[in-house]
Amino acid sequence: MYREPIFLKPAYQERIWGGTKLKKLFNFDILHDSTGEAWVISAHENGQSVVKNGPLQGKSLLEVWTDYPQLFGNNSSTENFPLLIKILDANDNLSVQVHPDDKYARDFAGEQFGKTECWYILDCEEDAEIIIGHHAKSAEEFKLKVENGDWDELLQRVKVKKGDFIYVPSGTIHAIGKGIVILETQQSSDITYRVYDYDRKDSAGNSRELHIEEAISVTTYPHETVLQEMIKETNEDLETIRLIEEKYFSVYHWELNGKVVTPLSRNFLLISVINGAGKIVIDENESLLKKGDNFILPATINEYSINGNLEMIVSHT
Repeated sequence: MYREPIFLKPAYQERIWGGTKLKKLFNFDILHDSTGEAWVISAHENGQSVVKNGPLQGKSLLEVWTDYPQLFGNNSSTENFPLLIKILDANDNLSVQVHPDDKYARDFAGEQFGKTECWYILDCEEDAEIIIGHHAKSAEEFKLKVENGDWDELLQRVKVKKGDFIYVPSGTIHAIGKGIVILETQQSSDITYRVYDYDRKDSAGNSRELHIEEAISVTTYPHETVLQEMIKETNEDLETIRLIEEKYFSVYHWELNGKVVTPLSRNFLLISVINGAGKIVIDENESLLKKGDNFILPATINEYSINGNLEMIVSHT
């Protein structure tokens, strides 16, 4: 029986707005100075994480999901691995964009999942801001403001700081601003409809494609701000804050200063170490943990302990 964490090597994505902070902050082995995304836990065909340890070493997460369903509690209610965890370095502003829901994704984009996501701010510059939502009351008003370029009137901007958490349901107009590094938990989808890209050009002098009609079709009118109560609990030396619990995922912030012994209460957990160091012990096997590690605790684990001084983002379906 497989009884160890599944550590994963990220898939990196070069982006026009990317930079080098993924190496500086997490010691990721990036190849380009414009690396925008590390898909740290991903089975999506556009960027697959690869197992780093144990008997599954060298296999993609998609292969593991497909060939070893017992590791996920035989949780095959979905054809595809349901979640995608990314760390993004916004060295410049991301495009103003929106993502579709499941129905639109299936009917018009050929993907199983739409894209609801959430962000945990890992680092940001002073006065950094995001775009989250819009001021239009209807699709007609939204389209008119887009056509007229009335971006200041249309878009809602919010200042952010390290440690903030933002929920971005499908249908939400949004953009990550310059100088922000985030951990994103999302449905496993890669559908993005760009509304505005600051009139910038790529290295070949071309403007990136916009998707105005699709964006108008999938955007929520008027914008809805969804707030959830964050719930804090303490178990031994572990402080847990539930950041969100919704249809597609639950996400937690864990801060450990010492030791915790706990059963695996879900079919499987996705864990990203965002600060500190320590170790995880399963049976008699120890694995070291450090900032930048990303791993899955499979369903075949009954109980585990974690020791050290660690900060983690944890999620499950």
